[in-house]
Amino acid sequence: MSKKRTRDVSNNTTEMETLHVNNKNSLQKYEQTKLQNITSSIFKPAPFSTEIEGVDERNACDYNTKITMDMANSGLAPRKIRVYSDGVYDMFHQGHARQLMQAKTVFENVYLIVGVCSDSITHALKGKTVMTDEERYEAVRHCRYVDEVLRDAPWEIDDQFLIDNKIDFVAHDDIPYINEAGEDIYRGLKEKGMFVGTQRTEGVSTSDVISRIVRDYDMYVRRNLQRGYSAKDLNVSYLKEKKLKLQNKMEELKDRSKRVMGTIGEKKVDMLQRWEEKSRDFIVSFLLLFGRDGPISHFWNDSKGKLLQAFSPPSSPNQSGRNTPESTSSSEENLRSPPRKSSRTERYLDDNEDEDEDEDDLLNRYDYINGEKGPNTNS
Repeated sequence: MSKKRTRDVSNNTTEMETLHVNNKNSLQKYEQTKLQNITSSIFKPAPFSTEIEGVDERNACDYNTKITMDMANSGLAPRKIRVYSDGVYDMFHQGHARQLMQAKTVFENVYLIVGVCSDSITHALKGKTVMTDEERYEAVRHCRYVDEVLRDAPWEIDDQFLIDNKIDFVAHDDIPYINEAGEDIYRGLKEKGMFVGTQRTEGVSTSDVISRIVRDYDMYVRRNLQRGYSAKDLNVSYLKEKKLKLQNKMEELKDRSKRVMGTIGEKKVDMLQRWEEKSRDFIVSFLLLFGRDGPISHFWNDSKGKLLQAFSPPSSPNQSGRNTPESTSSSEENLRSPPRKSSRTERYLDDNEDEDEDEDDLLNRYDYINGEKGPNTNS
């Protein structure tokens, strides 16, 4: 016969502990490696070009090694490809983010530099912005695709600017941007093969967002007044402020009435449902109590005979001193049947008999007073 071997629990436990420690060390090494591979733009804003990180990155680039379009497309570039994209980026929105994502992924191993124009040059050449230049700088540097932000970017790019910032390619939408001379400001870059076209997001632009605000101007003014902004902050007159505040009150009353009516409707439905449930229980209880087979019916049937006997007059006893069945049945019939109505003739005869008895009584009293005995007196 074969014998089963007993398990060595101590050795097995030691092996499991060793395996657990090895797995834990492997996981820690994997997480450290993964964190090292994450770019700095994931967990902190991109540096400005004048900060030490931007300066070190620019100095580390060997700009003498030129990267052509074919080399960049093939993925055989010997160093990071420095791509530059510029713009105003007012009211930073998804269209801006998509354009920067395209610039970041246009080649492999791209270092994206984004130039943002200042207020002075933008207001002079394009128009007033909603956000200040400092706000726009901060908005762009917090985009995950941006590696470096260049403040006070030039409106037009020249060769010296490309050399100073060691730029390999410029990424922008390929719609011609005409300068005062009537020429496309990106024409020279396109001829040199240093221009990369990106696609605009249809229906999304800063002008579209501003158009929505202008279209619903009164609504947004009322919104801000309700949130505590003054008429001076919103640049509206005193009468306009009062008018808009009155509209806010009317809207509040409308919303409150809608909520109240909705609450009443819900409570009404709930009350009807509860009443329906309670009415069913009440009907069932009533039928069980007062129905044909209910306790009230049984009680009435059991006590009906006793009630009839209690309210009926006792019958005269016979010679043996006992009530006969005939007398008992006749008394029950008298109790059950209503009293018979007497006719007019019978009532008239009864009245005459009563009058005769009264006359005889008066005559007897008269004879007694005069010393005469009546016929009914005993001698």
